[in-house]
Amino acid sequence: MKNLLLTALEFSPLVNAMLPLNVLNPSQSLPSKLGGAALLIAAAWAGLGTPEALAQIGSPAPGQLQQFTSQNTPSVLPPESEYTLGPGDRLRVDVFQVQELSGEYQVLVDGTIGFPLIGTVRVADLTIPELNQLLANQYARYIRRPLVTAILTSPRPLNITLSGEVNSPGAYALAIEGGQKFPTLTQVIQQAGGLTPVSDISRVQLRRQKGNYQENYSINLWELLREGNSRQNVTLRDGDIVVIPSKTATDPREVRQLADANFGIRFEQEINVAVIGEIFRPGSYKLSPAIRASSITEVSGDNTNTNRNTTGSRANVENTQPVRLTQAIQEAGGIKSQADIRNVEVRRENRDGNFELIVVNLWELLDEGNLDKDVILQNGDVITVPQAKELSPNEFEAIATANFSPRSITVNVVGEVRRGGAIQLQPNSTLNQAILAAGSFDPVRADKASVDLIRLNPDGTVTRLNIAPDFSLNISSDRNPTLRNNDVVLVNTSGLTQATDTLRELFSPIGALLGGGIPSLINILN
Repeated sequence: MKNLLLTALEFSPLVNAMLPLNVLNPSQSLPSKLGGAALLIAAAWAGLGTPEALAQIGSPAPGQLQQFTSQNTPSVLPPESEYTLGPGDRLRVDVFQVQELSGEYQVLVDGTIGFPLIGTVRVADLTIPELNQLLANQYARYIRRPLVTAILTSPRPLNITLSGEVNSPGAYALAIEGGQKFPTLTQVIQQAGGLTPVSDISRVQLRRQKGNYQENYSINLWELLREGNSRQNVTLRDGDIVVIPSKTATDPREVRQLADANFGIRFEQEINVAVIGEIFRPGSYKLSPAIRASSITEVSGDNTNTNRNTTGSRANVENTQPVRLTQAIQEAGGIKSQADIRNVEVRRENRDGNFELIVVNLWELLDEGNLDKDVILQNGDVITVPQAKELSPNEFEAIATANFSPRSITVNVVGEVRRGGAIQLQPNSTLNQAILAAGSFDPVRADKASVDLIRLNPDGTVTRLNIAPDFSLNISSDRNPTLRNNDVVLVNTSGLTQATDTLRELFSPIGALLGGGIPSLINILN
């Protein structure tokens, strides 16, 4: 018993960790720790003291000390089994030194083959060695020590079903031709058009029929992408069912990694999304992936032809880029000045019928350059841009210069300016810039100390602000505010000009009666 105690204490590092006092939890002191050591000793005495068992005793429960992510999901892989025969397979069967019994055969729909002498034999679900043994036993009734060799000459097409988060779910018939290997999981996903942005490749389900029962396996393709574990890329068999589940919460970093994988997210198809809220043209939009051409150099290895350019040639390669959130907002005319880009919502329906709400903070894209915030969209997404309660001048200026803001706004400058009317301005333009774009004040008639800013609010009300402009100021909320689309800037008439206009209206009939021969008071005042 003493030797067993020493062995247990020397063997398990967990026991050694139990001996010091726990400074974080004083109540779990030496007595309780010795109790844990006693438990290990009892387990060893009972024959359970294997290294694996001892290592697991006292390990932290999930969610306490170790956080298990989707990438750490354990996988249950199918064994690499031999090929089993089925309807459609073509075979070459040779019976040694009996040419009359040799020939080529095809497995019928019912899984049988009719052989000479022995009749109909069911071969479905048999491997080639099993078939050889079965035929040898059957021919042994007629031939002494028969030597039978069966060879698969033409495998049947594999019928594989894909469902879940792939672009084109359904049943696929994959032909296997001359020496070709069985298709792998990633190859079949490619056949189905790739993954969707909400696919959970850490829990890929494989269902395989084995006789009268079904075997279920779990595959973690993140281990293939991040660790190079090729065992996760299993080969498929006829009748396999592959299910790609949906994620409950989309991780933009994982989406970006899946976009780079050869079996990952594809972007060839046009998508239809809806954009509503604080944008200029809400509605439904069809968006196509961006195509960017890049040049590569093709180097020829054939140097026998002197007329060929052996230094290489340039070729254009098209790379499709996914449709992102900012592209959809741009297509919808850009955000309005009061848009809350910190809480943009993307509502998404998954293949399983559940909805996911993704809240995106586009301010982090502007402020930190976080590209993960520019979410990759998928077909059917609904984008909502809410209205902000308050924006600081610095934020407004940064948002106005963003690529998802409108390229220009329309401001109406009327009153005593040189060139009044509708003027196109940059989104972050100020009151001073609008007046200057309209040719500045009329030097005689304008009241340079009083300008009215008239604004239609989103709730239908109208705000009228009287502002004393100062061209020496930068952006200022009270003296030089930033303008919004459809604002009206009214440059008032000076008091002297108003009085002059009034006198002109009063005395213009008298001047008409005098025939204009006597200078009128209006001319004198002017």
